[in-house]
Formats: sequence, C-alpha cells, structure tokens
Amino acid sequence: PIVPFCSGGKIDKMVQSVNVKALLSLTSVVRRPYLMAPHVAVPSVSDVNYQALRDHCNIRAVIFDKDNTLTAPYENSLHPKARTGLQSALDAFGTDNVAILSNSAGTDDDPGYEDADTIEDSLGIAVIRHHEKKPGGLREVLDHFENVEEPSQLCMVGDRLLTDVVFGNLHGMLTVHTLPLCEGQENKKDNKVARVVRTVENKMLYGDWWGGRLIWKYKLGHKFWKGDDECPLVLKEDSMELGVLKIAEEKKEEL
Repeated sequence: PIVPFCSGGKIDKMVQSVNVKALLSLTSVVRRPYLMAPHVAVPSVSDVNYQALRDHCNIRAVIFDKDNTLTAPYENSLHPKARTGLQSALDAFGTDNVAILSNSAGTDDDPGYEDADTIEDSLGIAVIRHHEKKPGGLREVLDHFENVEEPSQLCMVGDRLLTDVVFGNLHGMLTVHTLPLCEGQENKKDNKVARVVRTVENKMLYGDWWGGRLIWKYKLGHKFWKGDDECPLVLKEDSMELGVLKIAEEKKEEL
C-alpha cells in the first residue's frame, strides 16, 4: 500500500560519493546536448497519462527517481503531489513493473541497503539495487523487470536532466522530466551540489536563449511513441507550458 506523506517519515542523510558515471557522461552531452531533452516535461509525476504509456507506447515498466520526484529530499514518505501519479502508475502497470532507481538509496552509498529497505516498506514499491549511479545502471534495471525485453519498453521519470533524462535517452527509453517537488523550507535537505547543478541544467534547457531552442530542435524520438499530436502523454494540456514558466520564474527569483 502507498503510505501518505508525513513529516516523521525521515531517513538519515547518507554521504553520497562522487557520481563518476555522470561526470563521464558529460562528454556525451557536450557532443550530443539533445540527450538532456526529455520526450515529455510535466510539473509532477501526477500529470502523466500512465494508461496511454501502457496502451499506446509499448511501455511495460516505469522507473521513478526518488528525491524531489516521489518524496521530499531524504524523506521516505510519499509527497502529496506525487500520490495520484504513483497510484496511477501502479494501477496501469502493477507493482512488479514500477520501481525506484535512486542515486542514493540502493547504491553502494547505502550500507546494507537499509534505506532502500525502509523506502520499500514505506512506498510499497521496489528500489533497484545498483552499483553504477545514473546515467549508469542499465543492466540492473533490465534484470529487475522480467517482462522488459529492451530499454525502449521502459519509461524513466525524474527531476534531473543530466542523470534521469540522459540515462533514459542514452538507452532509448521514453523520458519524462518533472519539476522538483519541493521549494523553500521543504527543500532545505536537498543535496546542495545537486541543487546547483539542477538549476544550471534547467536553465540551459528551458531558458530563453538560442542554445536551449537548438537542443529542443534536435530532441530524440522514441521507438514506439509517435509524439504529442498522435498520443498525448500529459493529462493537462498546458502542463508542459506551466512547468517551463515555473522554471523561468524560479530562475528570476534566484537572480
């Protein structure tokens, strides 16, 4: 069962090691910046049409990032904004075909996978154990889902462009980018380095400049999804525009 968000559902902040895989992938992004452009951009996981993913895009399983996608940073309780989305994904795909791929819980930074176990008990879905951080970890993901034959049958959902979206695009998955769930005091536990990098990467892609427009121009297609016109994947037609506007507003506030 899905456990509602509560302030008591905390996990101790683990020490995260350097994400070597992400650093190495920067060379790929420099050569192919369109790797950071998602197929779909939404305010939250609750704005995605999971039934359409299953019925019209040949998607067999959904992978979620955790922090600022399903939960507040370093919390193990489902955030209210994500509750509807996670339940919709479970209704469409079933518990065995929905999982978390985190760059903290379930990695070598998680001694004995204690945090992964706690999150599984709290959210009711699996946390994939993996040694390489995103954008690595493909082998462990494919091994986890028994009914997935190729990466194009997976949908990767997360708030980070250089880890979640690049991971999915590198391997031909359908990628969904969300805004971070938390702001202000609610986001105070967020990893400071991740917060800075997220701001930079979002500004690169969504900012009103020629580079961002060029990246979107060469956005990758997907093997089965035929695009927004034939198969809308956003429940609210204006979700993508609202998300971009919100990011732009956040950047102005930071400046």
